[in-house]
Amino acid sequence: MATDIPLRAVAEASFDDDRGFARPAPLTTGPAARLRRMIGVEERLLAWAPEERTRYTWYGALVVNTALLGALSMSLALASFRSDLPPAAVAGVAVVWFWVVLALDSWLVSSTHGTAVKKWTLLARFFLSVLLGLFIAEPILFQIFDKEIRQEIAVGNEQKVAAYRGLLVSCNPTDGASTTDRPQCGRYQLKVAGSPAELARQITNNTARATTLRTQVDAINKTLDTKVATEQRLCGPKYWVWRGGVRDVTITCERARKATSEYRENSKIETYEKQLQGLAAKGQTLAAQKDRAANGYQPLLQKAIDTKTRQRAADLDTDGILTRAHGLKEVARSDGFALFLTVVLHLLLLCLDAMPVLAKVLSGATTYDTLLGARYTASRRLYAEELQVQHACARLEHEVQRHRVEQDATDRMRRLDHEYHRAQAERAAQERADLEARMGRIMQARGV
Repeated sequence: MATDIPLRAVAEASFDDDRGFARPAPLTTGPAARLRRMIGVEERLLAWAPEERTRYTWYGALVVNTALLGALSMSLALASFRSDLPPAAVAGVAVVWFWVVLALDSWLVSSTHGTAVKKWTLLARFFLSVLLGLFIAEPILFQIFDKEIRQEIAVGNEQKVAAYRGLLVSCNPTDGASTTDRPQCGRYQLKVAGSPAELARQITNNTARATTLRTQVDAINKTLDTKVATEQRLCGPKYWVWRGGVRDVTITCERARKATSEYRENSKIETYEKQLQGLAAKGQTLAAQKDRAANGYQPLLQKAIDTKTRQRAADLDTDGILTRAHGLKEVARSDGFALFLTVVLHLLLLCLDAMPVLAKVLSGATTYDTLLGARYTASRRLYAEELQVQHACARLEHEVQRHRVEQDATDRMRRLDHEYHRAQAERAAQERADLEARMGRIMQARGV
């Protein structure tokens, strides 16, 4: 009878010549099984569709290849943009990035298993894969077009330096004329000592200051001459007086002398005259410097322009990610074939990075997905039935608890009634005993 045929365990099932379609197939181990397990494939369920083991093994290989490509891209990016990092740091970051890409792609693939996956969810996962691919593809493209990008950056930097030098030359004339009235020269004006225009301005300021000081000195001297004339007039022989048998000046003369002396001291005429002499000497020095500035200013200006130009060239970026991205854009825009090659490589790398999810979208639902979907459906039904059983058990348990509470309440009520009646009987008996004792005492008192 069929019931007498022993069933073999799953591990003992074999694909022999007589039973080549035995299900489930024996479980396998090794690298292939680990690749499938990495993308969320359950080997015991896949044993019912062993024909699809190869497909899911290559799915796992695609995920590993994408992670390896991401690690390579990160290594190239760090080597290009941060050449100062030690190799150990680059390797560590590449390993971390390998794990991040591997985990993300593994989740993207494993979340597509089962027939319940909607098309829009696959598109959303494909969009995430494209974003990841863009991040991975750019450093590889930078390395492919490295020579052209460096050449484009060098040409662009040379043009920037040349334009910067042109503005310096335009905004700093050799005669030292001021260019403050030109808005475009606000950041390109140089301060070079010995400018003829600067010396001319200093000579003009020195002359104006000397003229002002000369006017002030002349006014002081005029007032001082008036006071001296007054002193000489009041101290002349005409105003002498006899004092102690000799001729002497009057008090008015002494006051005039004192006023002249105080004015000479308070007016600081000597200080102003020294300053005026200093200004005159400075004017002569500036005039001599101006005569020599025509030959000495131009080399100093040229040196300052050269220094600023070298500093500008040193400040320009040559290896930054934005600079290289701009260089790649210029390379693609300047040549049609380069643009075509850039687009093709972008699409190729994006397809490689998105291949795990793209392969799932192209292949559609598999037998494993159908089995997994059936298991999901069975699991939901079993869980629903389990919830119903739990609900029924809980309801019955509540009924039992309610019945127990009702019985307990009934018993307690009976005991309460019994104790109440007994207490009433005891009180009645006590009252009768008290009444009889009282009647006995009354009768005894009356002698009956």
